[in-house]
Amino acid sequence: MNDFIRQLARAEAAAHGRGGTRAEFGPLVAAHHGPGLPLNSAWHDGSASLTEADLLDFEAFSAAHDMPATLHLLSPAVNEVLPPLTARGYALTYVLHAYTHDLRDLPPAPTLDVRRSDDPDDWAALSAQGFGPGSEAVMRVVAHLPGTGLYQAHVDGQPAGTAALGLTAGVAALFGTSTVPDRRGLGVQTALLAARLHAAHTQGAALASVFATPGSASERNIRRAGFRLTTLRLTFTRTG
Repeated sequence: MNDFIRQLARAEAAAHGRGGTRAEFGPLVAAHHGPGLPLNSAWHDGSASLTEADLLDFEAFSAAHDMPATLHLLSPAVNEVLPPLTARGYALTYVLHAYTHDLRDLPPAPTLDVRRSDDPDDWAALSAQGFGPGSEAVMRVVAHLPGTGLYQAHVDGQPAGTAALGLTAGVAALFGTSTVPDRRGLGVQTALLAARLHAAHTQGAALASVFATPGSASERNIRRAGFRLTTLRLTFTRTG
């Protein structure tokens, strides 16, 4: 794993551990945020080998919080960690594309009205309109995570979309991007990406990162904003 990927893995793991109940097991940073939330998982920080003892401790933490033993890692780590994962009955369950953006090269400022939101619950409710039924509980958790900057885009004076930004060790993580269904196709995601890249640069970040579902409309917007595909985020869940 090169230094660039390791920096990204460390930042994601550190950010993952904010809020909720946090625990570390070797290179894994685990967090539990509430019953049944998809945020309940662990991140491999890229710093060390993953042992069977680490996994046993993580699985005990997961069982104590009634959550599946699910962990995320960046693909350069997979060759090293796959043997202990396979031995403990983990299977690959999800893949996302990981994109990065050098903040020395910014896109144009957004043309839509993008504002900071100071009402986390209002932001979460609007975000859930875009993500769909059943998403409001997790978006409320996201909105209240320490150190998270919340943004809303407006079209014709009406709220049209949401996004979030978190900074960790010089890396700006972009997440929580959602567009209200009847405002799609109007450049909302593009505006929210540009606004956060400029904000991250102003706040001293050198690099921005974002994850995308392969082949999605969000991925196309991310590529148009100047992000480059850097690696994969692999999710493993214990099934055995």
